[in-house]
Amino acid sequence: MTNAELALSVDTSDEWIRQRTGILERRIAGENETTADLGTRAAEAALRHAGVSAGTIDLVIVATATPNETFPATATRIQASLGMTRGAAFDVQAVCTGFVYGLAIADNFIKVGQAENVLVIGAETFSRILDWEDRGTCVLFGDGAGAVVLQGSESRGGPEERGILSTHIHSDGRHHDALYVDGGPSSTGTVGHLRMEGREVFRHAVVRMSEAIDQALEHNHLTPGDIDWLVPHQANMRIIEAMGRRLHLPAERVVCTVDRHANTSAASIPLALWEAVGDGRIKEGDMVMLEGMGGGFTWGSALVRW
Repeated sequence: MTNAELALSVDTSDEWIRQRTGILERRIAGENETTADLGTRAAEAALRHAGVSAGTIDLVIVATATPNETFPATATRIQASLGMTRGAAFDVQAVCTGFVYGLAIADNFIKVGQAENVLVIGAETFSRILDWEDRGTCVLFGDGAGAVVLQGSESRGGPEERGILSTHIHSDGRHHDALYVDGGPSSTGTVGHLRMEGREVFRHAVVRMSEAIDQALEHNHLTPGDIDWLVPHQANMRIIEAMGRRLHLPAERVVCTVDRHANTSAASIPLALWEAVGDGRIKEGDMVMLEGMGGGFTWGSALVRW
């Protein structure tokens, strides 16, 4: 759905959206497509890319704020679609930081020996919770899914090793009213619509994501000059540019898909990763910084040697 198409049904314009967000278009799930459908296709692509069969996966973690149903977990729907009859599957709800939370959980499951092969999926159908008459929110979001496979291996530790070097996750529930959905089973008995105070979210996003980046660098005794790629949550072009400046990275070293995907919440980081790996930009051995922030507020970072 392009900005021009959106402007046919809501009081906005292509110029207004571009100037404020950098978004040109977004993808909208089909009428009969669910979050599990999108997540399954992303999972299948990740398994093919990794050369791993679904039967070897011990754990499926799905980061989503738009599950198929209140229960069971969307992860179990994807598990069944993949033909898996072993292991465990569950959802993680941290909105736009969900994929980073999922990586943190998967990393720790592997470290303590409870899993060897983990599928982490970010999948969303945010179009189902948007108020399509609210131009302040409906222009910002899209639908999509992305996935990665994590495998445990023996290592000496240290930043020269491939894999997840560290993850850092945070939340502060005092900011609930800045970004939330005004419905739910326990409160209204309805699904509700997304509500957001844009300026407040923007202000906190720049500060909190900068803190998460600094924390990852400090923990691994690295400097911004050690980072090859920034793969940020794709919410707003101005926030993405600010994070790139924080790491002193030129624009070509910051992976940006917000112009075509809009904000796909928990799916945005893996979608951006898939594009940058697929076109050859991110190569084996590159140091990659992932970071995001979402409703809650939640925020976090993950430092990865690809």
